[in-house]
Amino acid sequence: MSVRNRNIVKAQKKDCCGVTDILKQDLARRLQSRQAVVGVIGLGYVGLPLCIAIAESGSRVIGLDIDPTKIVRLAKGESYIKHIPADKIRNTNDTTRFMATSDFSRLKEVDAILICVPTPLTSHFEPDLSFVVSTGETVAKHLRAGQLIVLESTTFPGTTSQVLRPILEKSGLKNGVDFFLAFSPEREDPGNPDFSTSQIPKVVGGDDPNARALAVALYEGFIAKTIPVSSTATAEAVKITENIFRAVNIALVNELKVIYRKMGIDIWEVIDAAKTKPFGFMPFLPGPGLGGHCIPKDPEYLAWKLKSLNYRTRFIELATEINSNMPTYVVDRLNSLLNEARKPVKGSKLFLIGMAYKRNVGDVRDSPAIDIATLLSHRGAQISYHDPYVPILKEAGLEMRSVELTEEVLRASDCTIILTDHSGLNWQWIADSSRLVLDTRNATRGIDRTGSRVVVL
Repeated sequence: MSVRNRNIVKAQKKDCCGVTDILKQDLARRLQSRQAVVGVIGLGYVGLPLCIAIAESGSRVIGLDIDPTKIVRLAKGESYIKHIPADKIRNTNDTTRFMATSDFSRLKEVDAILICVPTPLTSHFEPDLSFVVSTGETVAKHLRAGQLIVLESTTFPGTTSQVLRPILEKSGLKNGVDFFLAFSPEREDPGNPDFSTSQIPKVVGGDDPNARALAVALYEGFIAKTIPVSSTATAEAVKITENIFRAVNIALVNELKVIYRKMGIDIWEVIDAAKTKPFGFMPFLPGPGLGGHCIPKDPEYLAWKLKSLNYRTRFIELATEINSNMPTYVVDRLNSLLNEARKPVKGSKLFLIGMAYKRNVGDVRDSPAIDIATLLSHRGAQISYHDPYVPILKEAGLEMRSVELTEEVLRASDCTIILTDHSGLNWQWIADSSRLVLDTRNATRGIDRTGSRVVVL
């Protein structure tokens, strides 16, 4: 029998406080000595980078996912996330500290379990916690004494203690006595070369002080800095606040974009000048709408929660309304530009550059480009697209393949619409080769527009 199992048996013979102390001390020792095995559930944009960071730190990690194709590809050293190179996967595999599996019974082998599953919205814009609930039920089936469970999925304050904890306690084990529960919000910024998983400070909140201390010990093993907070609800609120801050400020500049156009003022020039102020101003950029896995939905999570407390989040709702209307604004502006050329949207050949929600990633979740493409398709436009990160698009009833970016394609299109400003594209050549360019990202800033018709939105 291992030392750990002997300690657990010894603890089970003691009173409640003794059990907790021995389990905590044993787990703390394993975490601090890097002997702990970590399980990561959900090998997507959050979970896979976590696995890599943990393995690179010298600890063992088991990645778990219900998608068998991910498991097969990882075993082959392949990456299914565009901004994570395959050599990262191969190097992690070579360390023998990482393995991926769909066998959730292996959760019994791990000391800490990190839950990184989606938290989308329903069709009625209400929180969909089905992935958190089903994952919690799976964990409960294999939960053993002495384990630390950390939820990383973005959600409304109260989810960890009010939703996940009761599910885990159906195992017969008691939170704070037999197992430890914490929340630490993911802070991934896919495709950002300046901040890797291990470099981004980690906010950590525990369901009790013991859980918080253990979660801090876990993350200190592979994260540069941890920020302990008083509770799981506070940690959940931190993540919601970060993304509401961005959503509200993006809504502000999106509305200013519309206002200043009516006044003949360039919003981009205004922002460039305003950001020279060394204090009291932070630049946010307008665009065709919000996208990604966090900013469009996180404000809705808090708004929904506050409805149960009989409070209306008016400021947040207004920001959501403004940002949600941006794809329609883009299409209406395009319609006006085509009308000036005596061309209707119906039947026009429109070439979209970029379908991902942000530059240099292949993530199309909630991408405004999808909304714009759908609106244009419904209006009868002939649309095609180029995106080096999204070779195939199957979203919202659209089924298309990225086409090669050629002069022939650009000249044959009635309008080229820049929806994602990926690096490495020759914007000067694109502008010179297009009949008309509608730039929603200011990607063409700095080019020579002589002889080109470029409209920056």
